[in-house]
Amino acid sequence: MAAEAKEFRYAIGLDRTGRVTADGHSPLDLDPAWAPEHLVLAGLIRCTVQSLRFHAAPKEIDFVANGSASARVTRRSDDGRYAFVEIDVELELELDPVPPGEELAALLAKAEWDCFVGASLKPSPRYRWRVNGTAL
Repeated sequence: MAAEAKEFRYAIGLDRTGRVTADGHSPLDLDPAWAPEHLVLAGLIRCTVQSLRFHAAPKEIDFVANGSASARVTRRSDDGRYAFVEIDVELELELDPVPPGEELAALLAKAEWDCFVGASLKPSPRYRWRVNGTAL
């Protein structure tokens, strides 16, 4: 018998003034410059970093991270709908310690794979990593 998958639930609220709450808490007043598409990109970066943290912790790897994401939205050729057609993520990490060779590549691949926000997006995000000053 297959094990039952974990289930995670999230909820946000948006009031008439544009204020957002997470699961009914932590009101966030968003400047009108923040489009919904920006929030998707912010969620993608935060999710990827959280996924990396999950996989780095058992290996006792500490890190700090910063990043950026960009996307292009236009009409898709297959169905004529406006949607993300390109999503790029750049993450810069300071790792301590840096895992050797293939272990580092595997750690970053797990961070990408296990970010459910990235896994939910079509097209899949393209990731670029810089670790301790070195582009990978």
